[in-house]
Amino acid sequence: MVLHIKNMVCDRCILVVRQQLESLGFAVTDIDLGSATVQPEPDAAALAAIASALKVLGFELIDNEKDKLVERIKNLIIEKVHHSDLAEQQVNFSAYLADHLHKDYGQLSRQFSDSEDTTIEKFIIQQKIEKVKELLEYGELNLNEIAWKMGYSSSAHLSAQFKAVTGLTPSQFKSNGKGRRKALDKI
Repeated sequence: MVLHIKNMVCDRCILVVRQQLESLGFAVTDIDLGSATVQPEPDAAALAAIASALKVLGFELIDNEKDKLVERIKNLIIEKVHHSDLAEQQVNFSAYLADHLHKDYGQLSRQFSDSEDTTIEKFIIQQKIEKVKELLEYGELNLNEIAWKMGYSSSAHLSAQFKAVTGLTPSQFKSNGKGRRKALDKI
């Protein structure tokens, strides 16, 4: 049975969810951001136990189709923004999401906006800005390199978007921005 799980945003989430499911006596045959396949198939009592155990860790079982779709959209965006090089891929997110989810982008956009009170575009920008914050804190890349890596046309475009979202320029954030990053599941 495939369980759809909200707030799985990184490899550590996958590890924690796997450990929790295994501690409850389930074999995890497949696990990815937002989903886990378990055996044997849990009955209603076991599903309640899984939901309770995951909730303690900040995760949530998803049971309706609209929420599953919204979570898949989020996970695809997070995977692309945080775990790949956007510069090398020239990502068109609307085409990427439509292709991966086999749905019209307009439909995806409406369902996402209805559920999340934000647009897919704004969610992508927030994710990119969080990744930029992470890269700024590491201090290994300069702003031009970060802009290129994140798929921005220029460092000026990145700086303008960064300031619009955070209220700070990248250099202001770098000089006093420690501790201002958001958890990915809080965006």
